Amino acid sequence: MPVQKKKKHKVTYIKSAFLPPDYPVHKKKEVAFVGRSNAGKSSLINALAGSDVAKVSNTPGKTRLINFFNFGDSYVLVDMPGYGFAARSGDEIREWTQAIEGYIDQRDELVGLVLVMDVRRDWEEEEKMLMRFANKVGLPVVVAMTKIDRLNQKELKERLAAIKQHAHTDKLFPVSSTKEQGYDVMEDYIYKEWIKG
Repeated sequence: MPVQKKKKHKVTYIKSAFLPPDYPVHKKKEVAFVGRSNAGKSSLINALAGSDVAKVSNTPGKTRLINFFNFGDSYVLVDMPGYGFAARSGDEIREWTQAIEGYIDQRDELVGLVLVMDVRRDWEEEEKMLMRFANKVGLPVVVAMTKIDRLNQKELKERLAAIKQHAHTDKLFPVSSTKEQGYDVMEDYIYKEWIKG
């Protein structure tokens, strides 16, 4: 019997903003997606949406604003600027860091953070800082491990074990937007633990 694909949520763009006064006003909970530039964040969001709502760029650091989307009737999905953009100036990096931290610290609607990470990369200082900041404000975090189709099963198992050790969480979700793997499991967790709960 064929596997029935999960029905996609209708995802619609609300607005983009940089500073708190410009954030959209609504009564839904928000889930923010943040990750290193070129980690596959936009591809993951598009896979969850079932359409190209987030721009996929070959240029790391292209997403400069905080982008808000209605994720069906469930919640508001927030696409955060990528970090780790070495080509950017110090002033730009500081501004974007302030934007990310300002949103996480001040946004009452925010209920959880999805840290998007290329499974082949190591857990570095930026991930440590982001996790520390989330813990400081009491925000739950899950880690979406992207591009798992680039590894064999043995390599994937080793990478997941290594990242789990550094992340200090067992909430790791291996996903592949190319092969449409894993993101339904992560979406179910987000809905049950953060939205419905």
